[in-house]
Amino acid sequence: MGTGRKFNKKPDTRPRKSGGVRRRRDELHEKRLIALGMSEEKIKHLTSKEIRILLQRPLKTAAMLAKS
Repeated sequence: MGTGRKFNKKPDTRPRKSGGVRRRRDELHEKRLIALGMSEEKIKHLTSKEIRILLQRPLKTAAMLAKS
């Protein structure tokens, strides 16, 4: 019998996200929010999770930013 994927599915075989990739992704998200109309000052006070939540619905976010 061979040892295929069945015996190699442990979580430690899964690659980890690196810090550089995460920072690059966060910067890209911030640029997207700036393009939607949010000020850089407001973005500085948001966590990365809050930024991702805002970008899940970009049309609603843009409409909210246009109101304020």
